[in-house]
Amino acid sequence: MINLKKSAAFAVLAALLAAGDANAAATEITVDLKLDNIDYVTHERVRAVISIDNISPDDISVGYKDSRDMLFVEIFRTSDMAQLEQIGRKPFTARFRLKPNGKQKLETYLGDHYGLSEPRRYLARPVLVHGGVRYEGQYRAFDIVPGMEVDSYMQTFASPAGLSREFNLVHWSRKGREHLFLKSRNAGEGGRDFETRDLGIMMKITKPVISILPSGKILVLHRYGPDDFIRTEFWSMPERLEFISREVVRDPETAGQAKVQELYEQSGGIKPVERPWWKFW
Repeated sequence: MINLKKSAAFAVLAALLAAGDANAAATEITVDLKLDNIDYVTHERVRAVISIDNISPDDISVGYKDSRDMLFVEIFRTSDMAQLEQIGRKPFTARFRLKPNGKQKLETYLGDHYGLSEPRRYLARPVLVHGGVRYEGQYRAFDIVPGMEVDSYMQTFASPAGLSREFNLVHWSRKGREHLFLKSRNAGEGGRDFETRDLGIMMKITKPVISILPSGKILVLHRYGPDDFIRTEFWSMPERLEFISREVVRDPETAGQAKVQELYEQSGGIKPVERPWWKFW
C-alpha cells in the first residue's frame, strides 16, 4: 500500500512538473499582432504587424527551403466564432530567421489571404508553429464597414466589348478624422473587386470629384484642408488598376497659379460651396 501511495505521489509530481514545463515552454516564444486601425472599408488590404520574441534556445526559421516552422494568421467571425477559409497558400510575411533572444517585426496584409468583403466584426489571431507546438497570440478585433457613399462613376472600355468599371467614393471616420476612400469593381454579376484605397483626410465643405480621361487615367480631387486639395491619380486598364501618384495642391480659388488652375480644370472643376465648414455637402 505504501509503495502504491509513493507511486501515486510520484505520478502527481511528474504531472505537475510536466505541466510546469509546458507552461514554461509556452512563454519561451511569444507572438503578437497589431492592426493599424479598428475598422476598414470593404476590400482594403488590412495591414497588420506581427511581432515575435524568441526567448527559447532554438533558432526559428520561416519561409526558406529548409524551414520547418510556420507563421500565419487565423481569422474568425465574432458572431459564431467560425473560422474563415484562407484564399490560396501564399506566405503571410517575408521569410526570416530568428536567433535565440532575438525579436522580429513583420508586415502582413490580411485581405490578401482572406475574403474580408462581408461587413461585420472579425477576430485575428497570429500563430507560430515551432517544433510541433503552436504559439498563439491574443485575438485582435476589427470591423469591416461599407463606408458612406459620396458619389459613383462608370468607366466603359472599348475592348473587350461590354467591360465597364464602377468607381465609388465613400467616406468613413478614421482615428477621429474623416477620410475619403475609392472603391472600384468591374460591373456585372461576379465582377472583380479591386483594392479599396484610402485617399486621405477630407473636409466636407466641397464635394469630391472623379475625372475619367480617355487615356485611362483616373483623377480624384478632394478637399484636404481649408486651402488645400489632394489630387490622386490611377491608371485604369481592362486588366488592372494601378496607383500612380498623390499630391497636395492649393485651392484654385486662392492659389492663383497656372499649374494649379490647370489641375483644377482637368478634374472637372470644383465650385465653392457657401456653407459653414462643419456642414456636409
